[in-house]
Amino acid sequence: MLVPAVFFKGLGMGASLIMAIGAQNAHVLRMGVARRHVGVTVAACIAVDIVLIAAGVAGMGVLIQSSALLLAAARWGGAAFLAWYGLRSWAALLRSNTLRAPDQAALGDRRRALVTALALSLLNPHVYLDTLVLLGALGGQYAQAERPSFALGAMVASLLWFTALGYGASTLSAWLRKPLVWKAIEALTGAIMLVLAAGLMGMEW
Repeated sequence: MLVPAVFFKGLGMGASLIMAIGAQNAHVLRMGVARRHVGVTVAACIAVDIVLIAAGVAGMGVLIQSSALLLAAARWGGAAFLAWYGLRSWAALLRSNTLRAPDQAALGDRRRALVTALALSLLNPHVYLDTLVLLGALGGQYAQAERPSFALGAMVASLLWFTALGYGASTLSAWLRKPLVWKAIEALTGAIMLVLAAGLMGMEW
């Protein structure tokens, strides 16, 4: 049975964590502006959040925190992937033809878009900290019967945010694809990825 007060608490807490600038959001924005595989990218991010939120509220976060091997793998694997993605964005920024958005072929096919979205979600430990650990801990404070309402609220926050971000960027792409704006998006994406990678490498677990 849905408990409205708990649902909206989950919605608010989920939104506050998911809307923070991060790897997922930067990638969804980039794909939305390029109007390339927006549906696949948005759906992948939402699906990962739904699974991790459900697992976190069910208690999986405790298991992740207790495994030094899992934490180390997430830390260094995530740092390496984010650094590669960030450097790729900056490399594109420095090419002579990057004052325009890339063409369709440059962004790859649907399978590549899906793999990239999943990798940015699953290889980024911050996603696990937000969903499994933080939302899991918050949801775990409620009675067993109320936890599904909290989890559902957080899931709806993810669905609304990524849908609005991806399709909003797609709708505004005519403006956002202007040369200098696109260049700024590439620079911002690269900076976010590299900052996150550096943060992971220096993080104390």
